[in-house]
Amino acid sequence: MTQSILIITAIANAESCATSLAQQLNLPVEIASTRKLGLASLRRREFSAVIVDDSIAEADPDGAELLWKHSGLAVPLQINFALLGCVRLGREVKAALARREQEQSLALRAATSTLENELKSTVTGLLLQSELALAEPSVPPHLASKLKLMVELAGTLRRQLERPRL
Repeated sequence: MTQSILIITAIANAESCATSLAQQLNLPVEIASTRKLGLASLRRREFSAVIVDDSIAEADPDGAELLWKHSGLAVPLQINFALLGCVRLGREVKAALARREQEQSLALRAATSTLENELKSTVTGLLLQSELALAEPSVPPHLASKLKLMVELAGTLRRQLERPRL
């Protein structure tokens, strides 16, 4: 997903604020002057952050909920543009995006760890069962060679899973 920001506001200096924000964060910024135009933008593409002006959100709380619902994975921010300067807005958005990136990194590490543990368990079971089958005295020679190959493959996979990750 290409990172970009959507600002939904009808303030007069929205363009200059968007330009300032784009420069601070080095990200493209799109402006929608109404909730309806904001929803249309959200339907067209994904955003990293959606910033909604307090005046738009407070004037239509149900409409604001609809914006949040359609924001997807974007960081939702409700800002009072009358009180918050563009520089501070940049800091707020930057901090919110950094938090989201950290949360995504933690979730990815947890998912990776869970998947590795499940794979290790499955491979260990496969290795154990193939070794036990190979130890059976009644295993025909043509199956013994296949079981040996399974033991080798499972052992190789197990060693690969146990290697430390960078």
